[in-house]
Parts: sequence; structure tokens; C-alpha cells
Amino acid sequence: MDGPRLLDSSSTPVFHSDSNPAALYKRLLNGPSHSQIEFEKTLIGSLPGVGTEVCPFLVNFVHNDPFDPMNLPPGQRWAISALVAIGALIVTFSSSAYNGGILDLIAQFRVSREVAIAGVSLYVLGFAVGPLLWAPLSEIHGRRGVFVVSFAGMTVFTVGAASAGSMAALLVLRFLTGATGASVMTNGPGVIADIFDASQRGLATGPIIGGFLGEAEGWRWLQGLMAILSGVITLLGIIFINETYTPVLLRQRAERLSRLTDKVYISALDAGQPPATPGQKLKAALIRPWIFLFREPIVLIASIYVVIVYGTMYLNFAAYPIVFQRGRGWGIGLGGVAFTGTAIGVVLATIAAYVDYKHYIRIQKETKKNFLPPEYRLRSTIVGSFLVPIGLFWFAWTSQPSIHWIVPIIGSVFFSCGLVMVFMSLLNYLIDSYVVFAASVMAANSVLRSVFGAAFPLFTIDMYENLGLQWAGSIPGFLALACIPFPLIFYLYGARIRMKCKFAAEAAHILDTMMKQSAAAKAEATPPANEEANKDATLSGPESESV
Repeated sequence: MDGPRLLDSSSTPVFHSDSNPAALYKRLLNGPSHSQIEFEKTLIGSLPGVGTEVCPFLVNFVHNDPFDPMNLPPGQRWAISALVAIGALIVTFSSSAYNGGILDLIAQFRVSREVAIAGVSLYVLGFAVGPLLWAPLSEIHGRRGVFVVSFAGMTVFTVGAASAGSMAALLVLRFLTGATGASVMTNGPGVIADIFDASQRGLATGPIIGGFLGEAEGWRWLQGLMAILSGVITLLGIIFINETYTPVLLRQRAERLSRLTDKVYISALDAGQPPATPGQKLKAALIRPWIFLFREPIVLIASIYVVIVYGTMYLNFAAYPIVFQRGRGWGIGLGGVAFTGTAIGVVLATIAAYVDYKHYIRIQKETKKNFLPPEYRLRSTIVGSFLVPIGLFWFAWTSQPSIHWIVPIIGSVFFSCGLVMVFMSLLNYLIDSYVVFAASVMAANSVLRSVFGAAFPLFTIDMYENLGLQWAGSIPGFLALACIPFPLIFYLYGARIRMKCKFAAEAAHILDTMMKQSAAAKAEATPPANEEANKDATLSGPESESV
């Protein structure tokens, strides 16, 4: 029986060569390309199984499979990750930039400050609702379709918000914009996990740009800018983003091979699983985030920690207009410049993440392991957990006008650097712990985080006015201080806790299965060393033996 046509390191990946208009049209519809179908034909007759209901052919990626997301060319992988990161930036930017137009909204619609600020709360509340739909859909139908559909929806709702004729309409559309935009916040880490063994995200320039644009052009221009940016990302996503979710890709391959041969093919990852209808799959996926949240201690504890850190961010950011605009007389645009300290902290955290990543790779090479325990991700969390309260207390007790404005901004550098370090490393920890369930884990985390995040903007200003800058600013500092033991507990006892978690153990088993199958395919494609030696001896002839 002929084996599958495999691509070794010296082969040219000819199956990625579609570039004609028909191939592009198929790509827009997310259908298989001609080269993909031709490659899959080479697998017929070479897969384990006999092709019956009782013993189906098991479909998996073969060694150097050109359609395995992990084998995408580096440039394409980085392009996909860049689009996901920019999408996350736009969604975050849309949340914070809205603040730049609040005074304009109050004047135009004659509403109270609390009603105008509700546009932020409802947007963040959408982050709690959207993931409950997008995460399970991505695990059933794949990442690409969810990304394109949700960003297209975000574009439509943002256009509606830009032309809203009443405050009520604007608030409803802000909620829908947040719900659709939330997909990239939950599925983005899943996409990165699909194509890389490490992930990185984050940026905080929204308040800077939003402040100037809101002061110069008004709130409609803010929403218009959001619509343009999300529309561009939608188009780029259609053209450049591949499907990356391995379980979906293998199911699709199995379905195509079944239609092509009239034999039974199933994904190797579904072997041994009871058959389920699409409705049953959707129901199971919809309740999965809640199961993660309330039955997986790792997810619950990590989510509580992220909620507290997320809350300190909102509590701290609410002080900026009070400290720099009221206290120092800065305008809206100049007040946004106060966030430059936040941006610098993000840059420093990104540099720290890169250094930590290089250290992670070095340990991988030294231990000769492809996958290190997730707890290795928590070193940055531990460092960040100390930087967050340092920055918060620094900012709170140096914010009075008698102290130079640069001093509290320096404090914000420590805060934002620690915040991003905690976020990036802790979310990476969850991704490494749950791998194929990453989207649902992110959804569970996002729901809890966003429910609390939606409430904070509604009372933070009153809290600062009633308690004063120093003590109101110290409240998030004390909350962050109380969180310092969390990453230490994870680091020391996380492995034991994970093994007692049903889905964490299942994810570890699936990952182990995938790695063993990949190693087996690689070994099958590589001739044994003694076979190579015999071949060399035969080619060299008897003269070489007498030397």
C-alpha cells in the first residue's frame, strides 16, 4: 500500500500555490482550495482504519502537512497574529476612546454624566455577553468565520452608533458593538495558541488618540473612526486569516474524504467520542464556559485575580480626568497625554515578555521538552503582582497639584507595566493549561471580568469625589496588594490543582495525544539510522570495506 505523499524539510510546499481568481473566490467563502483537495487525495488508502462505521479511517495531520496551522510559513503566522492583535487593540481603543466625547454627548443630548458614562459600561457589559456565543461557535465551526462575522457586525453597529439620533439608541448600539467585538478578546488567544506555542497582546493608546479626536471633532467622529478601523480589519481578515483550529480542520478533512471515497473517515481527535448532533455540540459548548468558571478551580481563581486587577485599572483610570483636568487645568486632549506613562509601561512590559519568552525557549532546549509545564509562565505574573500595587500607591499619593505632574505619571508606568505582565502571563498560563479549550476558558474569564468592569465606571468618579484622591486611589492599591499570594500559589501548587480539574486533565491528554501522533508521523517519515547506514555501505561498495 502506498503511503501518503509527505513533505520533508527539503520539499517545496507546492500545495500553497493557489493564487488565481477562482481560488481567491473560494477563499472568501472559506472553502477548500484545489491544492488542498489534491493533497488530501494523496492520503486515501494510507490512514489507519478500514473505513467502516465500526472501524473508520482516522484523519490526522501528517508529518510536514502544509495545511497544519503549526506549519504555516512564519510570515503568514505573524500576519495572522498581527491582525488578531490589531483587532484586540481596536476593540480596546473603542472602549476607552469613547471617553473623549462624553462632554459633547452631555451637551448634545442633554443627559446626565452617569447616563453618558453608561456608554462605557454597556460596551464592557457586551464583553460579558458576546463570548458566551463566540467562544462555543469557534470551537464548533472554527476561528476564521467567527472573526469575520463578528468584526463585520462590529463595523455595522459602530456605523449605527456614529449616526445615532438619541442617547438611548447610542447606548443600545454601544452594547451590541461590545458584544460583537468581544470575539477577538476570547478567540484571539485561541488563534495564537493554534499557530504558536507562545502569545502576546496588549496596548493602551486609545485614551491618548481618543482625547484629542473627541476634543477636536466630537463624539460622532470617534465612532466613525472606530467603524473605519473595524471595517478595514474585517476585509483584511477575510483575505489573510486562515482557519487555525485543529479539531475543526481535521473534521472538515474527514468529511471531504468521506464524500470523496464513500468510506467513513473521522478526526483522530474524535475517536472514542460518542456521536453528537450539531445541536448537542452547541449546547455542550454553550454551557462549557460556565463549567470552567465554577468547576475548574484554576479558571475560577485566575478569573477572580484578573477581575481584581481589571477593576484596579478602571478605578485608577477614573482618577486621570480628576487629577490632570480638574486638578491641573489641562484640556481634554492634553489630559489624554497623561496616559503616555501607561503606554510606556506597556512597552516595557512587552520587552519584559520578550526576555521571558527567550528564557522560556532556552529552558525548552536545555530540557529537550516541546511543552513545559504551564507554571513556567507565572514568573512574570509574580513580578507584575508587586509592580501593580507599587504603581497604584505611587500614583495615589503623588497626585496633588503641588507635586510635579511627571511624578504620578512615572507611577503609572509601574502600574501599567505590572498590569500587562500579569495579564499576558496569566492568560498564557490558562491557554497552556487548557490548549484546545482556550476559547471557552477565555470566555469564562471575560464574562466575570466584564461584569465587574461594566460596574466600575458608574461609581468610581463619586468615590474619588467623596474619599479624595489619596484614599480613593489607595483602595485599588490595597486590592492589588491582597492579590500578591495568588500567582505564588499557582506557581507552587498549580500542577497538583490542574490534575484534579476535569477539563485541564482532558486538555493535557489531548495535547499529549497530538504530540505523540506528530512524533509518530515524523518518525515514520524519517528512515532509521541503521537503514541509512546500510544504504551508504551498499552505495560505497566493497572497496570501502577494505579501507
